[in-house]
Amino acid sequence: MEREYHVPVLLDESVNGLEIKANGDYVDVTYGGGGHSREIFSRLKTGRLFAFDQDEDAAANVIQDDRFFFIRHNFKYIRNFLKYYDLEQVDGILADLGVSSHDFDVAERGFSFRFDGDLDMRMNRDSSQTAADIVNSYTEDQLRTVFREYGEIDNAGRLAKQLVSARNAKPVQTIEQFKEAIAPCVSRLQESKYLAKVFQALRIETNHEMDVLHEFLEQSIKLLKPGGRLVVITYHSLEDRMVKNFIRSGDFTGKQEKDFFGNVESPLVAINRKVIVPSEDEIERNPRARSAKLRIAEKNA
Repeated sequence: MEREYHVPVLLDESVNGLEIKANGDYVDVTYGGGGHSREIFSRLKTGRLFAFDQDEDAAANVIQDDRFFFIRHNFKYIRNFLKYYDLEQVDGILADLGVSSHDFDVAERGFSFRFDGDLDMRMNRDSSQTAADIVNSYTEDQLRTVFREYGEIDNAGRLAKQLVSARNAKPVQTIEQFKEAIAPCVSRLQESKYLAKVFQALRIETNHEMDVLHEFLEQSIKLLKPGGRLVVITYHSLEDRMVKNFIRSGDFTGKQEKDFFGNVESPLVAINRKVIVPSEDEIERNPRARSAKLRIAEKNA
């Protein structure tokens, strides 16, 4: 039985950005609850859709059709698995980089500071390393780097020092234990905002999200047909900066190279020069959309 547990963000804008061809081949690398995939598939006639998701819960929502292929693996392996299906290039790729709203609402997944439960945060529950493992085993320097780089937390040094002190007294295994351990570093006036940044940093490190995004973007250029579309929805500045730079220059510096005649040499061209954000109506219906940013690019012929 299908379960709809996730409200897709920027649904029309992102799928329209793919410029769906009825007979094309498309990839949704973040299937989740299947919202984006179902909209893509509804616009296909003879075309095929390949969807990736490493979360076992996503398998409960798969589309039952011979032209739909569900691949329960991390999308950093996109090229290998498409090759398995004898597919060298596709017409479009969509990535919604946010965590499923379903995962935020399930206490035992450990993604949300609203509930108590194990400090887990694994998107793939077959992975061995949890957020608790990071909290209890990383050095103070490593923790400071994680919180500073992935959470952009101002007092990352103090936070790391406090966490190491707390875990030395007692291992940190649950969300409540973690919140208690770092409480001296949290401003009561900005508690929710601060905890959101801390949890974001731990989640990114637990799932190696920036490394995965890096690998995925590099593969996407080779996988897209000339004129094929890359559509990416990001939720925090680190992701968005990486995607923006990659679309701009084809690498992660964002520095554009020019040929002898002064023409910009980049494998991609941005379709939306200005980032697309959700309307106030969508944010009201789905608060998770508040931080979403959509970027669309086309592969140069």
